[in-house]
Amino acid sequence: MAGTTNPAASLPGTEDAAMVRRAVLACAAGQAFEIFDFVIYGFFAVAIGRAFFPSNDPSASLLASFATFAVGFVFRPIGALVIGYYGDRFGRRKALVVTVGLMACATGITGLIPSYAAIGLWAPILLVICRMLQGFSTGGEWGGAAAFLVEHAPAGRRGLIGSFQQAATAIGAMGATFSAAILSSSMSSESFFSWGWRVPFLFGFVLGPIGYYLRTRVAETPAFQRAVEAQTIKRMPIAEAVSAHGGMFLAGFGLSIIGCVINYVFLVFLPSFASQTLKIDLSYALWSTALAGTLYLVLTPIVGHYSDRVGRKPMLFACSLLAVIMAYPLFLFLATYPSFWGMLVVQAIAQAVLTLYTGVISTILSEMFPTNIRYTALSVSYGFAVAIFGGFAPYISTFLVRITGDVLAPSYYVIAAGIVSGIAVLFVRERHRAPALA
Repeated sequence: MAGTTNPAASLPGTEDAAMVRRAVLACAAGQAFEIFDFVIYGFFAVAIGRAFFPSNDPSASLLASFATFAVGFVFRPIGALVIGYYGDRFGRRKALVVTVGLMACATGITGLIPSYAAIGLWAPILLVICRMLQGFSTGGEWGGAAAFLVEHAPAGRRGLIGSFQQAATAIGAMGATFSAAILSSSMSSESFFSWGWRVPFLFGFVLGPIGYYLRTRVAETPAFQRAVEAQTIKRMPIAEAVSAHGGMFLAGFGLSIIGCVINYVFLVFLPSFASQTLKIDLSYALWSTALAGTLYLVLTPIVGHYSDRVGRKPMLFACSLLAVIMAYPLFLFLATYPSFWGMLVVQAIAQAVLTLYTGVISTILSEMFPTNIRYTALSVSYGFAVAIFGGFAPYISTFLVRITGDVLAPSYYVIAAGIVSGIAVLFVRERHRAPALA
């Protein structure tokens, strides 16, 4: 009976602390490598635009580069669906081993593709193919990493342990940002745009085998093992997710939007925008992004920890509300003070708001769905949100500025996202006090 259940029984599989630590290390390391490989494209968008989409109009070249950046996000829901199916049928660990290997290969090849000047149209074609593979891999990685960590977490600590996925994301993103900042500030402009931008892509390929090794040395989650033993594994997880959990599926999609938009507007789009439109030195813009990223890393686990006490919904609602209130003033401030310090203030505030989302999103999505469809349901709902509203955020923001002539136009996009996600949060059931995942 519920009243006589001892604390150990609420643990997923009564794991010991060492097993949880191994799970966190394996998952977080792989997640950091994946995100490093995926987001470096955004920070080198200007250089990639010159190499693969030469044009007399820098804005057109940047638009083409961001369009290819968005292609990766189009394939995220496809990867979420295919790899999510594999993870719900055969295990989270096996699926995560596949994603890290695929990402390493696609990233390494990107760094080796000759420029448009060398091989013509084949250069952007090969770039798009690699970007498709990166998106496919990341689509399966994100949901698997979230489910893997939360399913390993003991009751009462799911928020904290689930937040390590996003903290690992911060490490990967910061690694990408610092590499871009160091290369752009230490190399001549000619060398950087000629070959320097390729270095992080090749480095990302080298990191892949480390993530692969760590993930092959960790156990499957207890929650999935229980589902196998109970014979509750579904043949078509996505069909079950839509038919039996359609409301939560839509809510998961909606509440995922705001974090995607904040991240890709303020952290991926803003450095290139600041360089091309506001005439802030690109290396300064990248250093600002890298330094502001430390807030993401530090605050995300803190938010996750406190969500175990006060719940996930208050954090997400606060993130949405603050985004609505602060988006316009932040862009206005940067337009008024277009400098390194202006960038740093804007990005630091955006990062702080974003952590109200990153600290809880992995956990709340995992808590919304049962084990036998969890990988697929959270991967696909999040994957569509990040594909539509995150991946196209740099392109949409650039397009809005171009057609309106208003450098504050991207803030309206952030405001709209905050309203949608704030409404979606209201339809989610709070489960931070639930003793164990079903």
